[in-house]
Amino acid sequence: MEIKEAIILAGGLGTRLRSVLPDTPKCMAPVNGQPFLRYLIDYYQQQGITRFIFALGYKHEVISSWLKQQYPTLKIDCVIEKDPLGTGGAIQLAMEKAKESNVLILNGDTLCKADVATMAAFHKRNGAACTLLLKPMKDFDRYGVVETEPDGHIKSFQEKKQYAQGLINAGVYLLSTGRFRQQKRPAAFSFEKDYLEVFYSALPIYGCVQDTYFIDIGIPEDYERAQKELAAS
Repeated sequence: MEIKEAIILAGGLGTRLRSVLPDTPKCMAPVNGQPFLRYLIDYYQQQGITRFIFALGYKHEVISSWLKQQYPTLKIDCVIEKDPLGTGGAIQLAMEKAKESNVLILNGDTLCKADVATMAAFHKRNGAACTLLLKPMKDFDRYGVVETEPDGHIKSFQEKKQYAQGLINAGVYLLSTGRFRQQKRPAAFSFEKDYLEVFYSALPIYGCVQDTYFIDIGIPEDYERAQKELAAS
């Protein structure tokens, strides 16, 4: 099963980065002279993604204009949130443009170097409605922990607190477009709280563990770390 299509959630206000980037959408934050979004697009093109759907909101004109200039031959669609829809609402809106039976979901302010082919094989083998990429992490308090059964089925979501070690939700999902569209939902909702944490026991929702590179530039400290870790392309 090949995954060729990705939805990138890039509509956030970036309030936690306002101290260092007062007027810039998070995904456009400069990292070594290039918008962070470039690292995300380029990596996932290497993973076989040929079509990107961008869920945009705050300063969407800046992002869409840059995409047209920098990626003139890439298959790109954009959907615009007139009002904040939450992660779930943004995915639901972007899903109207999806053409594939399974679509990769990515956050525009996070680079997690997922092995998409391995994730897709796991997703198919389990007949999953949704597969989460889970990243092992040590000594953290910014993220909640995800627990799984031995076969990878999600067992529980634990709240954010200090953990010595655990598996975090890396914000990369493989989602069955058909199954997601079957359920009626409000226009605005949280994908994590109102979908994953509500339906994980009732639906085939699985976690695929990959100990891979992960950075979330949502806070100034990690934005500074990205400058050191992501080489200019």
